[in-house]
Amino acid sequence: MKKICLCVAAAAAMMLIGNAQPASAKGCIKGAIVGGVAGHYTVHHGLAGAAAGCIIGRHEANKRERERMQTNGPAR
Repeated sequence: MKKICLCVAAAAAMMLIGNAQPASAKGCIKGAIVGGVAGHYTVHHGLAGAAAGCIIGRHEANKRERERMQTNGPAR
């Protein structure tokens, strides 16, 4: 029962955060999925893996965007 409540609370929190800043999800969702699966299968901590994957995915998306801006200039 604890796991179900925790999953529902985590999903609700993600929905609230996603609605507040939809642009910040770029890279986060993909990273969270990969990190959650990896965390679940390696150390049985899927939620921590999802959080770390989200942070890393967002960082990589920002890095790619900066590189694109430097090479192509700003998009119009």
